[in-house]
Amino acid sequence: MSGRPRSIDRDKVLDAAEAIVTKSGAAALSFDSVAKEAGITKSGVQYCFGTKDNLIRSMIDRWGKAFDHDVAARIGDDTSPRSVIRAHLEATRDTDAAEYSRSAVMMTALLQHPDQVSAAREWYNSRFAQLDLTDQADRDAALALLAGEGAFMLRTFGLVEMSDRQWDILFAELLPRVRDGRSGAR
Repeated sequence: MSGRPRSIDRDKVLDAAEAIVTKSGAAALSFDSVAKEAGITKSGVQYCFGTKDNLIRSMIDRWGKAFDHDVAARIGDDTSPRSVIRAHLEATRDTDAAEYSRSAVMMTALLQHPDQVSAAREWYNSRFAQLDLTDQADRDAALALLAGEGAFMLRTFGLVEMSDRQWDILFAELLPRVRDGRSGAR
């Protein structure tokens, strides 16, 4: 009996790929390993993504969209640049241990793909593009974002050990530096 081919759940495949990279590193990522982890055939993984690069791009894209969705959910009605930065910092502050591991994986994969580095550069630049760095409140927001991102990356890669309490204290200092309101408002 021949039926319609089963559809493949792309999110399930991406979950499997993330699990492999988290457990065994980026070098362990292959269509074979993803297929085994996801419980599907290698050709099913190839059908979904075409190439390993496309699989990695999809992982990075999903990670970025999830973070952006979290930020958007925190913004509320004030979509000013400072409000976006505040929400970004809150989302970073609230990142859990599983997300640190996933973030390290995604950042490592990102650095191996120049086109993705360009997309990340644009994403970060968009956070700063609407700030007027001659305005003290905007400078404070920019510095808070840079400090928060630096702390996140150092903690994610295990270069700085910081307890959850220390993390919360750091962000309790950073968040008030991002004053509400649109650029130029005091």
